[in-house]
Amino acid sequence: MNKKFVNFIIRRYLRFDKKHPFIYISFILAFLGIMTGVATLMIAMGIMNGMDKEFEKKLKVMNYPITVYSSLVNVDEKLLHKLQKKFPDFKYSPYIESSAVIQKNSLNGVMLYGVDFNKESEINYIFKKAVKDLKKPGLFDVVVGSRLFADLGIARGEKVIMIFSKLSPMGFGISPILKKVKIVGVFNSGLVAYDKGIAYMNIEGLKRILHQNHYSGIHIWSPNPFKDIQKIKKAVPPGVGVIGWWEQNGNFFAALRMEKRALFLVLMLIIIVAALNIISSLLMMIMSKRKEIALMLSLGASPKEIKSIFLKLGTFIGILGITIGAMLGGLGIWVLKTFDIIKLPEDVYGVSRLPIDLSLVDFGLIILGAFIIVILSSIYPALKASKTDVLETLRYE
Repeated sequence: MNKKFVNFIIRRYLRFDKKHPFIYISFILAFLGIMTGVATLMIAMGIMNGMDKEFEKKLKVMNYPITVYSSLVNVDEKLLHKLQKKFPDFKYSPYIESSAVIQKNSLNGVMLYGVDFNKESEINYIFKKAVKDLKKPGLFDVVVGSRLFADLGIARGEKVIMIFSKLSPMGFGISPILKKVKIVGVFNSGLVAYDKGIAYMNIEGLKRILHQNHYSGIHIWSPNPFKDIQKIKKAVPPGVGVIGWWEQNGNFFAALRMEKRALFLVLMLIIIVAALNIISSLLMMIMSKRKEIALMLSLGASPKEIKSIFLKLGTFIGILGITIGAMLGGLGIWVLKTFDIIKLPEDVYGVSRLPIDLSLVDFGLIILGAFIIVILSSIYPALKASKTDVLETLRYE
């Protein structure tokens, strides 16, 4: 195959043809469509990845990487020491879980966790921020979420009545346990469900209130929870449950993955529609250049060379669109990351800035998908051109 001849014809066909301007315009539209599709897809997937990672970050902290909890067997101090000895690199925060109601002007139900403030701060940076100014927690000090704190309408350091679900004997009957507690801190997770429905209390104080010596469970931080969870499962006795944060929110992340795939496919349609312009442009060019193609074939050009001309012509337009689109998409991602062009309501999304994080895998899939579409859209017109009937075309010329 004569590459010089093929490249010469391609350069010639890329020039503006005054006799057939619509073909040139169609090529431009195809280029712009592919460029826009690639850039839009990159930015959209970057936003989806950024939001997914932001939600994952929030859920990781509030749900903890790994949780060991009481199932058939109680979790106690002995098990905690055993895990600390076997896995010294992990961080542990034992907790007691209880439901409670805070009484202040109105009743607000919460899920109360009794924790060691120092140990909890090591694995929960949101909690750490809430108690950073607290020197020494009291027995009945409580940290609540920002949304609950606003609903209560109180100031830090103020005391409220907390009603516990556990009942205590009193005379000939039973009554709920009531205790005055002090609100010493406010955390803000960015997720309304947590900020309104979760509170933390000094574990020693909660032990005394509930008369409970064992733990409800142990929150664990590890360098690689996906692998470390198997080690912990082998180390705990039968009857003790072990669960990872990804297992607690499996349906949520499955929905996010499905949404991401659907968005990818929908936006890929932009590139497919643009690729149809390549097909129509090449077919129009073949119809207008039939005599030239037949003449080239009669002068010795092979069908393979003719096929290569139109295949490379369509591929060139597509690759040019992909390249410029990738550059524009990268520029758009940089602009959105650097400047606060789009601001989000923090109480709804948990972040005030638009999070963007385009992974190399997604970028590769976008470029590969666009390239395959471009190649496929160029094959049919190239085959059509290579099968031009020389005798039929030049019979009356």
